[in-house]
Amino acid sequence: MEASLRSCGMTEQQLYDLAPALELMAFGLVLALGPLCWVWWRSRGTGPSKRLQALCVLTLFLTFDLVLFGAFTRLTDSGLGCPDWPGCYGTASPIAAHAQISEAQAAMPTGPVTHGKAWVEMIHRYLATTVGVLIIAMTVMSWKQARAARQTGQHTSFRGAANPWWPTLALVWVCIQGAFGALTVTMKLFPAIVTLHLLGGTGLLALLAIPASGLSQQQAGRSPALIARRLRIVLWLCLALLIVQVSLGGWVSTNYAVLACTTFPGCQGSWWPAMNFAEALQIWRPLGMLKDGSHISFEALTAIHYTHRMAAYVVVLALAGLWWALRHAPALAKQRRLLGFFAVLQVLTGLSNVVLDWPLVAAVLHTGGAAALVTIVVWSLAVTRANAVAAPGPEMARRPT
Repeated sequence: MEASLRSCGMTEQQLYDLAPALELMAFGLVLALGPLCWVWWRSRGTGPSKRLQALCVLTLFLTFDLVLFGAFTRLTDSGLGCPDWPGCYGTASPIAAHAQISEAQAAMPTGPVTHGKAWVEMIHRYLATTVGVLIIAMTVMSWKQARAARQTGQHTSFRGAANPWWPTLALVWVCIQGAFGALTVTMKLFPAIVTLHLLGGTGLLALLAIPASGLSQQQAGRSPALIARRLRIVLWLCLALLIVQVSLGGWVSTNYAVLACTTFPGCQGSWWPAMNFAEALQIWRPLGMLKDGSHISFEALTAIHYTHRMAAYVVVLALAGLWWALRHAPALAKQRRLLGFFAVLQVLTGLSNVVLDWPLVAAVLHTGGAAALVTIVVWSLAVTRANAVAAPGPEMARRPT
């Protein structure tokens, strides 16, 4: 990887080049004007609360698209398509960097820097900047609405999931996520950093799902649904398991360990193949290397893959149990249907990655399915409250009034 970067003409001192930063921010602002104008047009004739709700939902949708495109960027090995940050060879687009990219591509035609990979990487950065601008707009609008609500004595309607601190936290989170995006490039796809970047994208979706669901519930004139306390506990447990599994999946992907096992349900002709967990659990190390500078072994890659697979059995069982338990929560009927769909999708795409030699579409959908499951569980938690006196049975939950 070091040789690849040197062939691109980049030194350690050149990895950060802030010259195109203002131009990139302006470009993100221009791109964000499209979604903002759409929200204003769709919400014409309605109040500011409806516009804020529409903006939150749209931002959540575009962030999910960004997570999918981030997965596409990683899976097409485009993460170093532009080997500096935030631009591309100190410019705001691959067009201006055509000569440098051509030189790098001529030196290594299948290397990390090509014209196609540069465009994929920069489009990902453009989309990320656009989402950042939308979250800024969302935060400003949320605080304006909260202040107006306090002035009219309606401040209680901006509590819970509609609290303006949620988009504020999302704004702080997206700034941290941007920093990890920079480190992904400047630390040359360091596995721990790339995994944290993936987790950050999933976490951002979860944070945006809270105000989006809360404001949508408010616009519909519904109060939080009451469900049994133990069902809330199951939701929290499934969320924790999903976060662990997303972390393990990110570790598999960033270490390129997907094809360490190409059969199912066994691996390499065995139910317990040769594995090296000591190497697999070395977190802070360069891509493909160990802390001592030696190459990571195939047994370690097998351990990384198989750990994710074994954890998947637990997560699938937990999600199946949650899906079954939600039959007593009619207020969460939509979430239950989506949960079942994406759980099945995860199983199918996970199997496809193994037995079909890691097809790109299945791999991207697998990342998207995991992000969707986290979002659905957070959505379910955001629109419900525990009913301490609820009894088991169909009366466990009631529809909100």
